[in-house]
Amino acid sequence: MSTLMGNEVAAEKAHRVLDSLSTVILGQEDMLRQMMVALLAGGHALLEGVPGTAKTLSIRSLAMALELRFGRVQFTPDLMPTDLIGVNVLDELKRDFSFHAGPVFTDLLLADEINRAPAKTQAALLEAMQERQVTVDGNTRPLPAGFTVFASQNPVEYEGTYPLPEAQLDRFLLKITIGYPPLEAERAILDRYVGGFSADRAESFGIRPVLGAGELISLRQSVATVHVEPTILDYITRIVRSTREEPSLALGASPRAGVSLFLAARAEAFLSGRDFVVPDDVKALALPVLRHRVVLTPEAEVEGQSVDGRLAGLLSTLPAPR
Repeated sequence: MSTLMGNEVAAEKAHRVLDSLSTVILGQEDMLRQMMVALLAGGHALLEGVPGTAKTLSIRSLAMALELRFGRVQFTPDLMPTDLIGVNVLDELKRDFSFHAGPVFTDLLLADEINRAPAKTQAALLEAMQERQVTVDGNTRPLPAGFTVFASQNPVEYEGTYPLPEAQLDRFLLKITIGYPPLEAERAILDRYVGGFSADRAESFGIRPVLGAGELISLRQSVATVHVEPTILDYITRIVRSTREEPSLALGASPRAGVSLFLAARAEAFLSGRDFVVPDDVKALALPVLRHRVVLTPEAEVEGQSVDGRLAGLLSTLPAPR
């Protein structure tokens, strides 16, 4: 079987997951596809949107469709780092300490409303997200190989939220922004509730496992075979470097952003059933990869400019390879 044929068959499995999710999450096709891109690329994703736009529901549904071990942590102002990674507890009978694992020891972790916890607790995820391991009292404990964080947050202008530190943001492959669904989808959501659906009852979702953990690893291996021409690599590099030369941006993207765009573009090409990346794959993921890695200048903010607007403007000025 050729690589192209193999990728087409493998991509069909990923699309079956998306099809399953689309029966629960209505009117958010772009969000679901970007979530799948992050998962296939082996990266973490941050979902930002106002309350009630199906962030938590989407992540719960994804875990059900993939038959993965799923953990959920509700971030609050009093959440401690040990509540995430675990703690050593004294066993009086054995007169020794035993480790009680935290919720990070799972395949898919939902960090719900991550920006409602202070920076110290947010930073507790850093080692886990980057190294897929945690250190407790000097002992390093590995996390599952496929450990993935999907975090949700409400926009920072809402009361009671804390902006994530730059180092934490940079660990997310994508920042997925979620808007309101279109009229038809919003009306269809009500029909679903009339039919007995409830976001509080997983049994009402109607989602059956589509892929197992082993199959997900196999899909990721297929994504790694997607070819990227040197001209595409040049294009990615020019996009990232242009953010550092843009006057309206106080902070441009780092080299890690280029690596993230490369990984995301390969996953996008894979989902399209191709074994090679085209410029449109890069363009499709440029904003989700870069928007949380750059910072507007105060002057640009006063003028009402947006990060997405400036990034879109940069992309329009950079010629894509033919």
